Amino acid sequence: MGLLFVWAGALKLWDWQAFGVVLARYHLLPEPLLLPAALGLPLLEIMAGLGLMAEVRGSLSLVSGLLLVFAGALWFGVLQGLEIDCGCFSPGELAEHDGLRQALYRDLGLLALAAYLYWWRWRRGAGFRSRGWRFNYNPPHTEEISG
Repeated sequence: MGLLFVWAGALKLWDWQAFGVVLARYHLLPEPLLLPAALGLPLLEIMAGLGLMAEVRGSLSLVSGLLLVFAGALWFGVLQGLEIDCGCFSPGELAEHDGLRQALYRDLGLLALAAYLYWWRWRRGAGFRSRGWRFNYNPPHTEEISG
């Protein structure tokens, strides 16, 4: 998932002006914020993806937050009946896919993957050990039972 975020951010940053046009079509941001968003969101995606791959603390939360924002924007676009490029990867993505609804489903799937990663990290890490939970059954020694 980290590599996916790096790739998506790099594609948007490569053509940040086209990404700015896509952002404007959603009508969610005032015009003065379009340029900072067109440059800042891809940079944030790249940093979050690299952090996730390097297991930097907070990166999974950042990726999850970005996915929630993206899914919210896509949901807004679906409700408004917008027939625009989702802006998820490259400017020509709408021609290659079924539009905002499919992108929303993809983002919801990625949110499910993020939830799994939270669970996996919790299970693998301090979640079990710090609370003293033990799921390994160690039967008593036979001497203790018979003696």
